[in-house]
Amino acid sequence: MIKSLYTRVVLIFLVSTIGGTIIAFFVATWAFEEKLSENSQILMRNFGQDIARIYEAIPSRDADKFVSGMKQLNSYHIRIYETTDRFQSFGALHGHKPAVIAKEQVMKVLAGEMVRVRMKGVTVTFIGLPLKTDMGTKAMFVEALSPPSASFVFKWGLSFVAYALITGSLFILIASIFLIRPIKKLTKATRRIASGDFNVKLNIKQTGELGTLARSFEEMMHDLQQLEQMRREFVTNVSHEVQSPLTSISGYAIALKQANVADKDRIRYLDIIIAEAERMSKMSDSLLKLSLLESQSQQMRLTAFRLDEQIRRIIVAIQPQWSTRNIDFELHLPTIIFSADHDLLNQVWTNIIGNSIKFSQDGGIIKVSIKQDIKNVTVRISDSGIGIAPEDQKRIFERFFKADRSHSRKYEGSGMGLAIVKQIVSLHQGDIRVESEPGRGTTFIVTLPIITPTE
Repeated sequence: MIKSLYTRVVLIFLVSTIGGTIIAFFVATWAFEEKLSENSQILMRNFGQDIARIYEAIPSRDADKFVSGMKQLNSYHIRIYETTDRFQSFGALHGHKPAVIAKEQVMKVLAGEMVRVRMKGVTVTFIGLPLKTDMGTKAMFVEALSPPSASFVFKWGLSFVAYALITGSLFILIASIFLIRPIKKLTKATRRIASGDFNVKLNIKQTGELGTLARSFEEMMHDLQQLEQMRREFVTNVSHEVQSPLTSISGYAIALKQANVADKDRIRYLDIIIAEAERMSKMSDSLLKLSLLESQSQQMRLTAFRLDEQIRRIIVAIQPQWSTRNIDFELHLPTIIFSADHDLLNQVWTNIIGNSIKFSQDGGIIKVSIKQDIKNVTVRISDSGIGIAPEDQKRIFERFFKADRSHSRKYEGSGMGLAIVKQIVSLHQGDIRVESEPGRGTTFIVTLPIITPTE
């Protein structure tokens, strides 16, 4: 089986060109066969009439010498009958088998009639003409050894086939190079991408199917490059986040093996080990939740509930976190019946409000408001905390990203909360954005479309 596209294109063209040309030649020959035969007979008749005029003008003996030296005898063979069984021939046959002339045909010509005979095809044809000489009336039969018109068409057909094949082959060879070149580029680019090299430029300017394929390939390559970058960052971040608690657990476990450890220190070491283990457990749980949300394996269960009541319950549930720091809440929560996944939105408000508490100053104020229009419900959660730098605001929804690196020890967390929030809001076909200034607080704005639950 031929696997090369280049070879297939060339072979298809050659077969089509040769086959089409040959078929066209035979069809044309069949269509003009009658015309060719008629043309051949006209030429023979004219030639025969010229010879007849020669015999009428000069004596038979001189006419015989003159006719025997004519160059036209290379293409024609002449037989002159005195009776049905006596004739004189002029011209060499050159291996050509002469046509059989019946006695009836000779008698008709001797009687003064003209006879036209066309055998099967156009290569064997003869014509009979009465010939008046000084010796009396004779029957002259002119036979075409190779009809000039048929010979010319046949030679022309062969030349046409040859030129068509050569010219068409050259064109298809050149065209195939341009056709195959982008495919070869795509093949090389695929191999480089498979080896991990994404710095590939195709530079394919063609339009049509190959151009569309090239653009799609470039888009796919860009997406793969981003995925590879995200994978590397993910591995790096996971390794970094896991290494810290593992180091603490390992270090304090080794310290516990010492025999002279005081009870107070032993309890403190165990508390640290338990806290670090819980931290790893929470990070693992967050990764699992985010993975389920990104793969959309977790189906949303839409129910109608009071959104304002949900937010109030969350604030009450985390009261120990804000009451000990004298943080106050300013709520503007009108009664709103909303349809969404109740449990998933619980995580959204818990994470955002928890972050607002974490990064607020003691004695600060957190404002929560809800606004509804015809299409959307918008929730704004504002704090008066440390704020977020402009360069970090674009990345706060990335997994493992922590905006305030200088206070990473002070503000515990895995950097997964806002990534989960972003994904949950996206599953609800909503949008989340942040407005913040360093030292002047942060505002999270969550916009959710109003969805009618289906039964």
